[in-house]
Amino acid sequence: MPSLSVGGGPLDAEIFNMDQRGDDRRHNRNIGKNFMCRLQCMFSHTSSSESRLSLEDTQQWSQSLERLLESKYGLATFRTFLKSEFSDENIEFWLTCEDYKKIRSSFRMSSRANKIYEQFIKAESPKEINIDHHTREQIKRSVKTPTVFCFDDAQKIVYGLMERDSYPRFLRSDFYRTLLDNLAADAAAKG
Repeated sequence: MPSLSVGGGPLDAEIFNMDQRGDDRRHNRNIGKNFMCRLQCMFSHTSSSESRLSLEDTQQWSQSLERLLESKYGLATFRTFLKSEFSDENIEFWLTCEDYKKIRSSFRMSSRANKIYEQFIKAESPKEINIDHHTREQIKRSVKTPTVFCFDDAQKIVYGLMERDSYPRFLRSDFYRTLLDNLAADAAAKG
């Protein structure tokens, strides 16, 4: 006969596990709601309909990393996810390179190239990215007389790493799934 004992028996363990799963679902739902509010507050200074986080936009993030990064909410969500995993150096490097390419002043370009090298490229740097030795050495030489293109090879490598590793992990994460579920529930409640 199965045991129905109190205080550590099989039934107590199952009830605890069921309570824990319910708590996890409520916790994830709350995280998703809180994150949606924070995202919308971050971008609330714009008043267009595009400024609202929508289920359709969020679903499109799963089409490609490029699509995700083109969306202001997608980029913010992806960055937050990567920070939560302590693996945000790649997206930070990629974004820094995108900003770097907009610099027109050769003095600012030289200064910024050295900062990027010190922060992301140099071995043992604070946010060292995972690139091969050859690319690292090529950049070390090119920052002495920097051009708009001196980080392109590293940026392509980092984009590929994100596309193959971070992005699929993001799509499978509770973080993204909870956000989709909350937006779907909101859409169903309104419609």
